[in-house]
Amino acid sequence: MEPNDETKKNRGGRPKKAIKRDQLIAIKCTLFERKTIEAKAKSANLTVSEYLREIGLTTKIDYRNKALPKEILSFTGVLNHMAANLNQIAKKRNSNDELNPLERAELKVQSGQVKDLAAQIRNFLK
Repeated sequence: MEPNDETKKNRGGRPKKAIKRDQLIAIKCTLFERKTIEAKAKSANLTVSEYLREIGLTTKIDYRNKALPKEILSFTGVLNHMAANLNQIAKKRNSNDELNPLERAELKVQSGQVKDLAAQIRNFLK
């Protein structure tokens, strides 16, 4: 007798899946975030894994551009420079030293730079 493939006895058990999901991703979240995700998954009639997989594969995410525009970086540099100079002036004034004419002129120039910078920021934000 020859064994026939068609007459092989079914041994039972769960049928094999065509695509096996065997990769695990662990996430960290707060208790509140976990409960929110679980509640949304339940309301969608999905398991948490199915819900997160569906959200991750189909939802479009608004990617945030972490690089700041060069104008903002320039503003930040100028402000840092002015802050350092003003700190030196404040230190000198707190030690009861008088400002010499050169320092007074620098202070007047920096005052104008602050006003210009404020105007540039206002124009940039419009």
